[in-house]
Order: sequence, then structure tokens, then C-alpha cells
Amino acid sequence: MQTGLEDQLGLYQKRIPVFTRSVKGKFRRFKTSVLVLAYAIYFLLPWLPWSRLDAPAQAVLFDLPGRRFLIFGLTVYPQNVVWLALLLFIAAILLFFITGLVGRAFCGYFCFQTLWTDFFIWIEHKIQGERPARVRLYRQPWDREKVLKVGGTHAAWILASFWTGLTFVAYFTYAPQLVADFFTGQAAAAAYITTSILTVSTYAAAGLMREQICTYVCPYGRFQSVMYEAETLAVHYDARRGEGAHGRASARAGQRTLAERHEKGLGDCVDCGLCVQVCPAGIDIRDGLQYKCISCGLCIDACNTIMDSFNFPRGLIRYDSEKNLAAPVPAAPRVEWKRLKTIGYGVALILMSAYLVYSIGTRGSYDRSVNQIRQPLYVVLSNGDIRNRYQIRITNKAGQDQTYVISASGIPAGALDLGNFREITVKPGHSGVVQASVRLSPELAEHTHRFELFITPKGNPGEARSETVRFDSPKGTHE
Repeated sequence: MQTGLEDQLGLYQKRIPVFTRSVKGKFRRFKTSVLVLAYAIYFLLPWLPWSRLDAPAQAVLFDLPGRRFLIFGLTVYPQNVVWLALLLFIAAILLFFITGLVGRAFCGYFCFQTLWTDFFIWIEHKIQGERPARVRLYRQPWDREKVLKVGGTHAAWILASFWTGLTFVAYFTYAPQLVADFFTGQAAAAAYITTSILTVSTYAAAGLMREQICTYVCPYGRFQSVMYEAETLAVHYDARRGEGAHGRASARAGQRTLAERHEKGLGDCVDCGLCVQVCPAGIDIRDGLQYKCISCGLCIDACNTIMDSFNFPRGLIRYDSEKNLAAPVPAAPRVEWKRLKTIGYGVALILMSAYLVYSIGTRGSYDRSVNQIRQPLYVVLSNGDIRNRYQIRITNKAGQDQTYVISASGIPAGALDLGNFREITVKPGHSGVVQASVRLSPELAEHTHRFELFITPKGNPGEARSETVRFDSPKGTHE
């Protein structure tokens, strides 16, 4: 039988509802700005028009049937999977880079869970009132007021979750047509299934579970500590200043000014608890750095507000590093980037981002490959001529049908046989295959080891590309 703390807490702690208090300050303003920008991008982007000849006029469209992603003027095909790999690599390195500098700033300001939870808390506040009113409503028995306010909150959450799911689906089809078909029962089954799943998951994650997603579901909060260093900026409580010699104490008579408090050995913290009340994770930052802290900075805004009201210096709770806090006289907090790990992340980020931009900027409108058919390697015809066969594959990565002209250099004009055509038209995102053969006399074949095949988009000779191919014969000498 096991005993101790593990038995007391169990595997999971029962959720205690967190009712956050509203706060004003620069971190709250930054969080709100990020939320508004992120929501504007997510919810409005599918409705942004973009003229196209072969697809709906939608700026961002993930065209799964056409096996392509349309992102403004860029068309991404499965052949461009290296771009996705680069994006994932850049995202991971960027996350590590930011964490090494400013801790879990991504969690506090940019994470989807944070953004949707913040919006759901705002809805709750608008319907149920400020924190004291919400706490009172939670504790009171079910009556007409509680049913209307709690029911209205959950109804608004479900509506926001539904529109979140429907917007996600809108990225995969023409948004105006999707909405019309969805509410008339004519949309595809996948649209209803996907919207339902995302509605339920968004409602559960942002409305019901909230901070438990960060605590128990998201792995980042668990392993982010290995990326922290002594120089990493994170939200810290200055315990030496806040506790003093005899701890923190409320600001009652005789201990309201700094002089009075310092004379009694009391710290600058007036134990108002506002830093706990504004925390969306429900933690007390004064207990030290914790994995549940998402570094949103709201406790800094709350503490600075209290410090201002008592004319105490700001910064009792602040972004700072453990190294600076441990110094005999802490300096002003600053970002410490001159570290080998951080510089390595930064260099990798710059190099991979530059390569991605270069790869996209120098992309061609088509891919091509020429493979020699080697079974048999060559054929000796009845008149002694030598014939080699080749398979030419052309993939059209442009946004419209494209016709390609195939020609050869280094062999006689009539030696290249493409059947009944010398050009091929390929649809966007598709590949066309041409079976070609080259026939040379024995004398010419003996001295012809290689020749050039040219593929030229019709009407765009500047994009002509060549492939050097070999020619095999019984007496030829090959490299």
C-alpha cells in the first residue's frame, strides 16, 4: 500500500473553478491585441477574395480533391513537401529560441488554447459580471438568475465553438457556398462531422477544461523546463523585496508606507491576492516558478496597479531571470541572448528561413524527369540501327493548363520519336508521361554517348529546361 503525498493528491487533482478578475496594463493590452489580430486572421481569411482561373475566388484554399494548397498567389503541391518540413523545423526552432529568451511567452500570448480560453473568459465576464459576481453566482443555488446567466454563457460558448469549427472547414472549400449548403442540409457529410468534432472539442477545451489542458494535456508545459537557463526571462516574484525579514503583510494602519514597513521588517507585498485572482491558471506566483505558469504577465499588471496605489516602486512581480534575482543587487531585467544555445537557435532559424524563402522564390512552374528504360538496355533493329527508349514525366505546378514542347539536341532531327505528337498538355497539379525512343545508325550510335532533351513550356521559352541522357549501343564506350 502506497502512502504519502501521491496518495493524498492522486494522479489528477479535482478541478477547482478559476474565476479571473479583469485587469488593465501593458500585458493585458498586448494579449488583447494578439487575440484580436489572431481572430481577424483566422475568421476572416477564408472570406478574403482572390481571383483565380481554375479554382474558387478564395485567398486561402486547401484543395484536397485537387491535391494542392492555394495560398494567395502561391500554389503548393505534394511535390513541395520539403516546404512543409522546413516550416515545421522553423516553428520548432522558433519555439525553442523564444523559450530560451523569454520562457513560455508563446503559451501566454499566442497559443490557440490561450486565445480561445481568453475569449471564453471574456464572454463569461460580459454575461455573469466581474469576479465577485461570478463567485457569488457559482455558490448560490439554482434559480432563475443562475439558469439564465450560466445557460446564456454556455450557449455563447457553443456558438463560438461552432463558428470556430465551421471556419476551419471553410479553409477546405469555397466559404460562401459552404455556409449556404451547410444550413440547407446540402453540404458534404465530412463538413458536418468535422464541424461537430471541432465544436465539441473547442467547447470542452476553452470552456470546461481551460487550464487543465495546459496542465495535463499539453506536453510543452512539462518539458519546457529543460529549455530554461539561469538567464532566461520568466515571470518572477521578487521574494527578497516582497517578503522582507518578517514576511508579507496587509497594508493596515502603521504599515502603509515603505518606511513603516521596512522599519518593522515587512516586505513590499501587501498580500492583496490580486496576482492570484487575475491568473488564468489559478496559481500563486509568490510560491515561485511553476510549470503551470504560462507567463502571460497579467499578475505583473495586477501587482503594478497595487504598487502604484501605494506609491511603491513597480516590479515586485516582473519578467526577470533567476541569475539576476540571485545577484546581491539585481540590475534592470534585460534579454540575455549572448549564449551558445540561443545563438545556435538563432543561426538555424535564419538559415532555414532564408532557404525556405529562396526555395519558394526560385520555384519553377513544372518539374520534369527523364528515365532511360533499361529492360532491354538497347534494341538492335533488323537494319542494324540501335534504339534506346526513355520515359519523360512532366508535372505541371502552374495554376492553369500548360503545353510542353519536347525536342532534342546532339542527335539528328529525325532520330527522336515521340509517337504522334511532339507536345503534351498537362492540367494543374497533374503529371503527363511521354514514351520516347531514339534511333541511330550503328556508325552514329558508336560515337553518341550522350545527348540533350529539352522541355519548353509553350509560350514561355525562358523556362526551357534540359536533361542530359545517355545512349547505349553494343560498341559504344560509356562513362
